[in-house]
Amino acid sequence: MCNTEKIGSGLRVTVGMSGGVDSSAAAALLVDQGYEVIGLTAHMWKDGSRCCSLEDVERARKVCAFLGIRHYVVNAQDIFTKKIVDPFVEEYAAGRTPSPCISCNSFVKFGFLMERTLQLNGSHLATGHYARVEQRDDGFHLLCADDPKKDQSYFLHRLNQQQLSHILFPLSEMKKEEVKAYSDERGLPIIPRGESQDLCFVEDGKYPEFVEQRDPSARMSGEIRTPDGKVVGKHAGIHHFTIGQRGRLGVATGERMYVKKLNKSENSVEIAQRQDLMGDVCMVADIHWIIGYPPAETFQCEVRPRYRSNGAIATVQLAGDGCAKINFDEPQFALTPGQAAVFYQDGEVLGGGWID
Repeated sequence: MCNTEKIGSGLRVTVGMSGGVDSSAAAALLVDQGYEVIGLTAHMWKDGSRCCSLEDVERARKVCAFLGIRHYVVNAQDIFTKKIVDPFVEEYAAGRTPSPCISCNSFVKFGFLMERTLQLNGSHLATGHYARVEQRDDGFHLLCADDPKKDQSYFLHRLNQQQLSHILFPLSEMKKEEVKAYSDERGLPIIPRGESQDLCFVEDGKYPEFVEQRDPSARMSGEIRTPDGKVVGKHAGIHHFTIGQRGRLGVATGERMYVKKLNKSENSVEIAQRQDLMGDVCMVADIHWIIGYPPAETFQCEVRPRYRSNGAIATVQLAGDGCAKINFDEPQFALTPGQAAVFYQDGEVLGGGWID
């Protein structure tokens, strides 16, 4: 079902819109294919953020007006704060590195907006994500996008069958260059803005300040140690660090050091050389399977322990209670608690969970 034309034109479809190139192009493509399109923009956070602010509402409104389609703004600030922002702060303060974009897709973009879509008698919710959904005899399957450079299936691995049955990804078979060219040719009134790898609700590089504003107790000084227990410095809170971090450690040891461990109970940061951060085993908890069940009790697949990872071959061994032990064929750098480990097989997302 990655090709929207297979569903049939004339149906009412909503599009989650931020006013950016991808969501705008997705809406235009559906209009061109004959769908009744409605733009939906979720106001999720305050002004000054990216992809969820009042500024983005205005950007999306202009695109919808150009396309001649209805545009509705829905207030998602409460659910965004409860399901995304508050857990983000709690995780960082606990020494973990969360992946809020994954939760946002599950609870807001394909949760809250999906509810609004069905209330509007829409058959599907479309977005500008680069991924594919395919219906088979055993249910709906999530696959990688045709463009590996833009593939976003990693962030979608917690979607369920009900959600997948009502999702369209119009850009699934396009490359980013083709999307930009189509947008230009279509004359879409898009205001360019740079793409950032940081979160939409936190200013670039200001994660610690954001955490402290919402949880002042996180500002607690402690020791920076080496693996042998030697104290080499002080820190102003473990939320200033992430596993694998190299710069901004505030210490000088004469060697290139990385953050190896964040110990919440001792309020300490352990740093070590790169080779000490290599590991071939980790536990994964709260696993979600796309079609509802795993392929076997023990199986081999490609595992991506972070978004930008190319993936590595590993053996997944179920351990009960939604957990599994992951044994990588080759050691991986900085396996980070709180990040998602996503399982792939032949370009398909099997599921994934949180590194524990």
